[in-house]
Amino acid sequence: MITQVKAWGNGQGVRFSKELLDTIGVRVDEFLDVQIKDGSIILSKTFKHKTLEERTAEFQGKIGSYEEFSWGELEGREQW
Repeated sequence: MITQVKAWGNGQGVRFSKELLDTIGVRVDEFLDVQIKDGSIILSKTFKHKTLEERTAEFQGKIGSYEEFSWGELEGREQW
């Protein structure tokens, strides 16, 4: 694949096709790690922590069948 470096505001940018990004699983607005090795630029996906919403979506919004648990009457100085 050949692409061209173009002016982008005060900097420069390189564009990649949607198909190429889909192949490596990168979406718009995701971050890439940039490394220089032996005169080459290496772009890698970065690890991203998922939000609670993203995690629950993987389980169709159900992360457990949790119900409120009664610990009994207050004892001592607990204040809830």
